[in-house]
Amino acid sequence: MAYQQSSRSGLLLAAGLDAALTLVFVLIGRASHGEGLLGAVITWWPFLGGLLVGWLVTRAWRSPQKIVWTGTGIWLFTVGAGMALRIVSGQGTEFGFLVVTTIVLGVFLLGWRGLAVLLRRVQARRRARTGAPLPQ
Repeated sequence: MAYQQSSRSGLLLAAGLDAALTLVFVLIGRASHGEGLLGAVITWWPFLGGLLVGWLVTRAWRSPQKIVWTGTGIWLFTVGAGMALRIVSGQGTEFGFLVVTTIVLGVFLLGWRGLAVLLRRVQARRRARTGAPLPQ
């Protein structure tokens, strides 16, 4: 499937989803440990930094919904750089946390992209069946 350069609104939506889902991961984790919302920013910023690194390295603005290069790169940099930033800032990086972080952020950051691909395929099939023109 060919990917076209993203529209500005699509780009902002993709970046916003990535940031929001990373925050959701942090909030779920803090809630599961009985921790309040006050420290959420302290927990979130390393992953937000890793997310930014992932966006820059993969040049995600070119095709933010692409799973193979963009999505996996963003996911791996969010985890890797996020953990590195946690180490630098004196935050915990226990093995169990690394495993959970890798799995949950993988599901979140790749999951919405997978759903977007499925939605586009369903729409394309519907257009092909009805003969509707493709949007410009």
